[in-house]
Amino acid sequence: MRGQIYIGNLVPIYQIGAHAVMLRLPRKTARIARSGFALGLALAGTCPAMASEPHANTRRFHLDAPCARVFPLFTADGERQWAEGWDPKQLSGGEHRGSAFQTRHPDGQVTTWIVTEYDPAAGRVRYARLAEDSNIGLVDVRCTKDGTGSAIEVTYTLTGLNAKGEAFAAKFTADQHYAAMIDEWQQALVKALATKP
Repeated sequence: MRGQIYIGNLVPIYQIGAHAVMLRLPRKTARIARSGFALGLALAGTCPAMASEPHANTRRFHLDAPCARVFPLFTADGERQWAEGWDPKQLSGGEHRGSAFQTRHPDGQVTTWIVTEYDPAAGRVRYARLAEDSNIGLVDVRCTKDGTGSAIEVTYTLTGLNAKGEAFAAKFTADQHYAAMIDEWQQALVKALATKP
């Protein structure tokens, strides 16, 4: 038909029963659709490439105290007892799922945290976090009985939002850095537990 063309792979073909239907558009509309498609392809090349996989690391350590005593130290408020400089601003709730808070790193980086799981009986807490203009991720903490004490497992999973965030996520979860950080956590927790029996 005059004034109409088929634009083939630029417009989806829909299956209806055993018949395939190709959409027909007027020439002017088809020309606009092709231009929009070309613009979309051009713009796609201007966006920064993101990591194909998030960066993650897990470490475990032992504390000489039962989970009932240790687990509350992994809440926003509980970390004040052992994490130097930790001063969360509570945005909503407390410890339960959906509660939110923010922290500010000494370099000015603001991170918003949301509790996605809080199960003291199972010894599990999980946070989703967004470090503004840097990275997003999850933090999982598990506390299980280990003799008369507790085994703590901490997993960070981070994805960069841009090149700066990607570099941060890779460095933060690198074995050497992550192991040193978790060792510091263990030492600070041991000290806090000894101070407040």
